[in-house]
Formats: sequence, C-alpha cells, structure tokens
Amino acid sequence: MSTSDRIFRDGTYHILPTPLRVGADERFTGRGVTIAFIDSGFYPHPDLTQPVNRVASYVNIVHESATPEETRAEFTTPDDSSWHGMMTSVVAAGNGYLSGGKYRGIACDARVVLVRAGSAARIRHDDITRGLRWVTEHRDEYDIRIVNVSCGGDYEASYLTDESCRAAEDAVRAGIVVVCAAGNAGTTPNHAVLPPASAPAVITVGGVNDRNTLEFDDNEMYQSSYGPTIDGLQKPEVIAPGIWLAAPILPGTPTAEEAALLDQLKAAHDGELHSILKANRGINADLDDVSDRPAYLIRQLLAAKVRDGNVISGHYKHVDGTSFAAPIVSSVIAQMLEARPGLVPQQVKRILIDTAKRIAGVPVEQQGWGMIIPSRAVEAALGR
Repeated sequence: MSTSDRIFRDGTYHILPTPLRVGADERFTGRGVTIAFIDSGFYPHPDLTQPVNRVASYVNIVHESATPEETRAEFTTPDDSSWHGMMTSVVAAGNGYLSGGKYRGIACDARVVLVRAGSAARIRHDDITRGLRWVTEHRDEYDIRIVNVSCGGDYEASYLTDESCRAAEDAVRAGIVVVCAAGNAGTTPNHAVLPPASAPAVITVGGVNDRNTLEFDDNEMYQSSYGPTIDGLQKPEVIAPGIWLAAPILPGTPTAEEAALLDQLKAAHDGELHSILKANRGINADLDDVSDRPAYLIRQLLAAKVRDGNVISGHYKHVDGTSFAAPIVSSVIAQMLEARPGLVPQQVKRILIDTAKRIAGVPVEQQGWGMIIPSRAVEAALGR
C-alpha cells in the first residue's frame, strides 16, 4: 500500500496525531513553560485560547508604534499573514480544542508569546534579528524558555558577523533555547542553511517523511536544507516529521468556509447532497456546477476536493515543511523543561543529540544526529 493510499482511504484522510507518531511521553505537556514564536503573523486560534487563554503576549515588532487597540484588532482579524505563525504555534502548543483533543500539540499546556516579524509577503533578515532581541529583552517578563524561529534570513552569512546569528547566540547565552527551521531547499544545488539557523548555538531542525506511520524503518528524508554552513558547521543537528502534519485552518477565511462545507457534505446522506449544495452556492464554483448531478458524481468531486486541498476536517488540513518540524522539537523541549526546569540550553541540545536515531542510508550531513526520539529525550532530562 502506498503512502497516499494509507493516508487517504474510504474518502477520508487518516492523519495520525503528532504525539502518537513521535511516541511522546504523555506525562509532560509543557506545563509551566513559555515558548516564543517569531513568524509572519498570528491569530488567537481556539486551540490556544479555549478553554483557557494561553497566549501570554502578542507583539508586532515591525509596527511598534501601533496603539493597543490597533494591535488587538490586527491580532484578531484573520488575513493571509496570520496563517503561518498560527499554524507553527498550534502545531507545538495547540490543545486540539476543535478536534476534541485529537490533533493536539506535544506541549498542549505551554504558554505562548507570539512575535510578528513581517507579513505573508516577506519576513526581512533584520526583522528576525529584532524579533530575537525582543524575546531576549522580555525573557524574564514572560519567563520565556524557548524561542521557535520557523523563518529564515535573506542570505548566507558568517555567524561571526551576521546580526541575526549574533542575536540568536545572545538569546542562548541568556538561557533561552533557540530552535530554527533548516529551510526547504534540500533539492537545490546550494541547499544553504540561512541565518539564524546557521548559528552554532541554536538547534537547527530538518525534516523527515515518516510516511504517517508508527514504523521507523520506512522513514526517508524530507527536502530540507543542510550544511555545511558558510562557516563549515554541521546543520541540521536533528530532524523531525516535516510532512503529513495536522495544522489548523485559519477561521474566518474562504478556505475555512470551503473546508466546513466539504466536512458537511462528507457526513451527509446521498439524498441530502443536493440541498446542501444549493444552500451553500458561491462557496466553490466546481461544487456549484455539480449541484444537480447524480450523487455518485458529487462524491467523486468531493473526494478530489478533499485530497487536493489537504483537508482533514472542517478545522484542520495537513501541511509540510521544516517550519512545522521545528515546532515539534520546540514542544519536546518544553516537555524536557517541565520535567527538569533547571536544564540550560547547552544541556537540552546535547540531550536531543544523544537520544536521536539516525536513518540508515541517509548521509550524515543531511540528517545530523538523526530523528528525535521524544521519550528518550525526556527520560534523559530526568536523569534516567
């Protein structure tokens, strides 16, 4: 059976929850730990705000002159820039509120600090630096222990002179574990790892295709960037699932409206399909065109729409990229810090490296020390 057949069968996606796929230790959920996220934008998704609001702060460091009312309106109004950061933060720390807990993150009890450093169009190199500086400056105020950076700079540069790398190194010296996505340029000739992921003290995360299974032997590499860096450093250090990952759909968008309609149609009896489509005209032109066709043809189009849109349900879709592998590692680190709060960043990095497992047949430069094994990492953090 192919990967696609395993994931999409009976007309429905069967995406395994992330904690199950990586064998996370269920005793720890990031309670008492704060993770900061630097990204293009955010949204207060119910998986972060219900039943308890775990968003400790939201700040836009490229629009610091905004009034509190303007900042609040920006945060709560969904737009294209909200997508990416909403997904990275929920992949790490969402509690699965809209899925009955099924698609929760590993650190589902952690608090989050959300730092907007750009837009959907672009996140500038210098703004990532500003975001890292802001997190370091406000570390004590929000008790930030981890910062997740699922974005990269504009160019290669030595960590000795690049301000983004220096800001990342300063954050680590301040006691913050810095986790960076490696990037998705693994199939390009240069496959460069860009700042701040190229800084030596950060934990740089590549991606693995675990085929949405619980087996290890069928794992293969995702198309993530890898070193050596311009300074000759090994990057990434570790890898984590980077494809077939459940992530939230941004509420209040046409995509959310369409996903809700697809979910309603999937659950309906054949005799209800026509009335549902007629009551929801204008949401999807292709579905409008088949609203008078036989039920079996509607079902065929419905299956294609679900598959092509990566739709898991009315609230979630599956995504890929090292942008989502990094938050998985950040969430495991939150477990480790909950288990042993006194760990410093260098110890966290060493434990993750020591407990990782390499994929056979994959060059070391692409996978570093290998796939994270969360249960081993937590046990090592506990000193066992």
